[in-house]
Amino acid sequence: MTGQGIVRVAFLYNAQFHQILHSLPFALELSAMPGVDVDILSPTQAHQDFIADLARLYPEHQAVQKRLEEPGWLKLAHALYRSTVPPKALTLFANRRLLDGYDALVVPERSTTVVRRFGVTRPKLIHTAHGAGDRATAIDPRIKLFDFFLVPGPKTASWLLERGLVRPGGYAVGAYAKLDIVRRLGERKPRLFPTDKPVILYNPHFKGSLSSWPKWGEAILDRLAAQDRYNVIFAPHVRLFDPPSPADYERFTRFRDLPHMLIDLGSARSVDMTYTAAADLYLGEVSSQVYEFLLEPRPCVFLNAHHVAWQGNERYGSWTLGPVVERVDALMEAIDRAFASHGSLLAAQREAVERTFDLGIPEPGRFGARRLHDYLTAATIRQGRAGDGRHGEEYAA
Repeated sequence: MTGQGIVRVAFLYNAQFHQILHSLPFALELSAMPGVDVDILSPTQAHQDFIADLARLYPEHQAVQKRLEEPGWLKLAHALYRSTVPPKALTLFANRRLLDGYDALVVPERSTTVVRRFGVTRPKLIHTAHGAGDRATAIDPRIKLFDFFLVPGPKTASWLLERGLVRPGGYAVGAYAKLDIVRRLGERKPRLFPTDKPVILYNPHFKGSLSSWPKWGEAILDRLAAQDRYNVIFAPHVRLFDPPSPADYERFTRFRDLPHMLIDLGSARSVDMTYTAAADLYLGEVSSQVYEFLLEPRPCVFLNAHHVAWQGNERYGSWTLGPVVERVDALMEAIDRAFASHGSLLAAQREAVERTFDLGIPEPGRFGARRLHDYLTAATIRQGRAGDGRHGEEYAA
């Protein structure tokens, strides 16, 4: 804490762009509130440019952007490490003194917990998550290492409490920050194709153990290319091709001149809900993006390339909201069936969205920022260091 009771807070973005939208509204709204100074830390100029562009949507913000240090040895590691960001743990190590100067670090991912091993003991660690799906946020044991968790919705809070990953007083239920940016960007149903055919969004996961891409991906695209009833967006999770190279795009040259095919391996449109807004059917596996898509109930088809016994498994809860494909040659029939039978799933889709998000909050960014402000300006954040073992229990959520 600096003079006059000001709490110094850093929002840290040490991964790909898709995580930024999940907490940036909190940072920008919080920076305009009394008693806190907010810095936004990121590793590359591209991150800073992306953040600055979004920050213009919040003209009253007082946040300051700062570039994380990248000493020569880290630049070399980055050059050897094929990614849009330098190695995350090494970046945290290189910036450990900077990070230890704050009263709180707010992060949308869980790998930052390693900073405790690097001697970063001063700041409280605050988690905001990056998505509200059915998987890692609900089961990752590293969540217990955070002092406070601003949970993105009621479903996630319930799961975390059931598993003992958070405790009363160590969390608050916020709102889905990404929706705040989308709201400020305005209503969008972009026209991406020359015809008005229904649009399919194929959005495979980046993890091979979950994704249809390694086993079925090319066959799926070939089948979608061969038909002429639907327009198709192929926009995988941005970490599937990170970063997309000319050689990666070369794999898709056979689709380049097809007017009903759009291939995007990782642009900003892949993370700002442009494609989920434009699509009429979601095709994928277990990404939290399916719930963003279902904010407007629409048909979904899920791809069980690994032949998972998914029935009754809450990690695959979204798969009750549309047909599940067990064989790639059944794909087109499942898509047609999803459109034809969608009416029977409307109620289930709406209920799933209501469990996932609190849609009664008109300004999600400001709502979450207030929850953070309450925690950060409580007496405990100003009375000692985060390594005292109390882990935010004194705060009444």
